Amino acid sequence: MTAPRITVNGTEAPISPAAPHTTVLDFLRERGLTGTKEGCAEGECGACAILVARPGTNEPTDWVAVNACLLPAAALDGQEVVTSEGLATAGASGTPGTLHPVQEEMAVRGGSQCGYCTPGFVCSMAAEYYRPDRCAHTDPAEGTDPEHGPNGFDLHALSGNLCRCTGYRPIRDAAFAVGAPADEDPLARRREQSPPVPVATEYVRGGSAFLRRNTLGETLRLLRERPEAVVVAGSTDWGVEVNIRSRRADCVIAVDRLPELRELRVGSDAVEIGAALTLTEIERRLDGRVPLLAELFPQFASRLIRNGATLGGNLGTGSPIGDSPPVLLALEASVVLADADGERQVPLAEYFTGYRQSVRRPGELIRAVRLPLPLSPVVAFHKIAKRRFDDISSVAVAFALDVEDGIVRKARIGLGGVAATPIRALTTEEALEGRPWTAETVEAAARVLRAEGTPLNDQRASAAYRSAMLGQSLLKLYAQTTEAVSS
Repeated sequence: MTAPRITVNGTEAPISPAAPHTTVLDFLRERGLTGTKEGCAEGECGACAILVARPGTNEPTDWVAVNACLLPAAALDGQEVVTSEGLATAGASGTPGTLHPVQEEMAVRGGSQCGYCTPGFVCSMAAEYYRPDRCAHTDPAEGTDPEHGPNGFDLHALSGNLCRCTGYRPIRDAAFAVGAPADEDPLARRREQSPPVPVATEYVRGGSAFLRRNTLGETLRLLRERPEAVVVAGSTDWGVEVNIRSRRADCVIAVDRLPELRELRVGSDAVEIGAALTLTEIERRLDGRVPLLAELFPQFASRLIRNGATLGGNLGTGSPIGDSPPVLLALEASVVLADADGERQVPLAEYFTGYRQSVRRPGELIRAVRLPLPLSPVVAFHKIAKRRFDDISSVAVAFALDVEDGIVRKARIGLGGVAATPIRALTTEEALEGRPWTAETVEAAARVLRAEGTPLNDQRASAAYRSAMLGQSLLKLYAQTTEAVSS
């Protein structure tokens, strides 16, 4: 194995002498690239955003914006990174001192006051600027809602970037003003070439190690040898532990580039989603084929987080307030667990055993998530939080119902934030199944739903509020389905 290196703005830089837990943010700033800022160290503000070359959905390579404060620098061994400083030269005319088109629009439209958050906004905006399927609308009336510009720009690309002084209107104006990349734009041309090849990494320093193997088999054998190791993919959870709680691990094993964990198959009886695919990749590859997941994705944290977060990581942490478990429970998902001896499949409803605990054994990792087909047609995901985007749920409720001839034939309801683990609302499901889909049935079932789980009082919500929201969510679902039928 060669010494770990990252290509930053076109120039290779060795990771050494950084410690294995050193973040990309600190790695860059120590090299004088101070446009990348630390605002929260939790992936919530976007001041640290950078661009990384990743395998593309519609082109060989996509430029993807990620939070540099969460990723260990060693995780980008062999990868290509562009910072806000590199955009001016790499993404415009190639002439030093020439602003990138995104930077130019931010400047002329008043999108920056103190400037602290601006480099992160610029990098997130640049990722959307280079999205291959972004295109201007020929009809001026199309795409002009508050979140989508006539140039095809999706403001969700900026949902993980916070501004404390400028205000968002001029930033939105800048986003909606950018055109298409020029033919000579080097970063646009880079999309047509293959992405960086994953490399095996063995970075050991100061008694700590960051390890990556090329195959699932090699990784599972390594996990058998090092069962205490921390397994990471996008590091959106572990990165917070490192930054905020000063957690350190003797050994970190990366699984984000294992090809066996990055497959997505749609068969006749199931959809199988690789545990290391990012949520953005899943969203774009499925393209709405699983409607309940399509409802989840825009509400899951922010685009910056979804560009790194995985289903395997969200389930692996065992958090009772993760957004994907309620949805996957409603979809009757199973997890495929793999170790050096083979695989086993466990229904997600039997996976969680306690607070941040599961049936996953030492040496096992989640290889994939399987969703049985056919899918229930009546679905909804309701996330109750203090902010519309980029926030932690107080309560999350997912519904998947089969309603035939006005009768509820099947009901699956997943809940998050109301117990020590994500749970199925089994009593409410029983109260619905076999009964008419009417206001009377729903009101009675809503009273049952309010009593599901064991909600707690904390800083996000009271137990009484959480219970009330459970019942209200079912009433909302009924109102939405009734409105859809009547229209």
